[in-house]
Amino acid sequence: MKGVRVYKEKCTVDDAKDTSLPYSAYLVEYKVDDVSCFDIALTGKEADLFDYYYDLYKKNFVKFTQSEGRSNPKLWNDPNKPKPPKKGRKK
Repeated sequence: MKGVRVYKEKCTVDDAKDTSLPYSAYLVEYKVDDVSCFDIALTGKEADLFDYYYDLYKKNFVKFTQSEGRSNPKLWNDPNKPKPPKKGRKK
């Protein structure tokens, strides 16, 4: 996995307690108009995650913490990702 992929935007802290998430998922806290907002983001490196959110929110970036995910990121299937169409049978 390269870079940062935002899995869920504007979520709650309880969403990060989902153990079916991969262990590379992080709960990111930032402020918009002095209101705390949370995202769940997937990344291979914490440095990439910091750079991505710092570039977006500058001084309004607060922190990120690891989620409660326990799945292997290589084996985890994103439930939001559309399934590819089935291929037809050759005649």
